[in-house]
Amino acid sequence: QVQLVESGGGLVQAGGSLRLSCAASGRTFINYAMGWFRQAPGKEREFVAAISWNGGTTNYRDSVKGRFTISRDNAKNTLYLQMNSLKLDDTAVYYCASAPGPLISKITTNYDNWGQGTQVTVSS
Repeated sequence: QVQLVESGGGLVQAGGSLRLSCAASGRTFINYAMGWFRQAPGKEREFVAAISWNGGTTNYRDSVKGRFTISRDNAKNTLYLQMNSLKLDDTAVYYCASAPGPLISKITTNYDNWGQGTQVTVSS
């Protein structure tokens, strides 16, 4: 079992930036792929970005490519999501999640541990 705690969310104007963090504890962080997902009101949770166990492979949803960057610091057991050029459509609760293995996935059900989420609100 792993515990995940997100932070860094908030209110930002369109075009602005935020960096989300996800602190992990409870199992060996380096062994597992990690992902960021988001859920807007009335919508299903959707994939945002994922990173392999060593950071060597990343994947993004098309709408955030070139604006968001996922990274991890295995020495600090922390996952990050740098979000630049934020848009109104990026408003959502953002969740970090850990996979049961080293390989990344876009599929929600392939992740077995989730944080409580952090709210990101982009205003015009």
